[in-house]
Amino acid sequence: MLTRRTVLTAAATGAGGVGFMLALGWWRSPEPKAFDLLPLPLSEMDFTLTDHRGVSVTPQDWLGRPLLAFFGFTFCPDVCPTTLNDISDWLADLGPEADRLAVALISVNPERDTPQLLADYVSNFDPRITGYTGTPDQLARTAEGFRAKFEKIPTGDGDYTMNHTAGVFLFHPDGRFGGIIDFHEDRRFALPKIRRILG
Repeated sequence: MLTRRTVLTAAATGAGGVGFMLALGWWRSPEPKAFDLLPLPLSEMDFTLTDHRGVSVTPQDWLGRPLLAFFGFTFCPDVCPTTLNDISDWLADLGPEADRLAVALISVNPERDTPQLLADYVSNFDPRITGYTGTPDQLARTAEGFRAKFEKIPTGDGDYTMNHTAGVFLFHPDGRFGGIIDFHEDRRFALPKIRRILG
């Protein structure tokens, strides 16, 4: 089984590839950080996803706990493993408080990211992180509620990568949007933001 170190090392090794350069342009673009509208409260979202254990989940299932949600995919060369590693470190730093959080990796690549593949992938990080996938229509509805964006980008060699909003969405236990930890943000500000939704 891959370790977190192996995942990050492999990502760094492939960082010069075409897929990484395409993704990097997306992460550095101002577009993913600009929200025309704030995410809806979880109580107003309407979608169904499947977690990495094969269990169906709706946004209402997240109510009652603070939520950290991140859009990504298992073949992501850099930003996704880096962010999941950061999340794992934040959970460790929070200590027992972190057990109160729901933490979601929502895949934007349903063609590849089956529940089993997501289970293998998230096992490289903190065990409190749950992977979610769904049909293209279900993921489109999910992204609409979060006001997130994603798109498939051919790499020219018959393969493709996924561009997507980079940031960790925060929600209060009652489902209210609580802010975002942007990928480019100084990581010193992450824990105070998470503690605010913990109350």
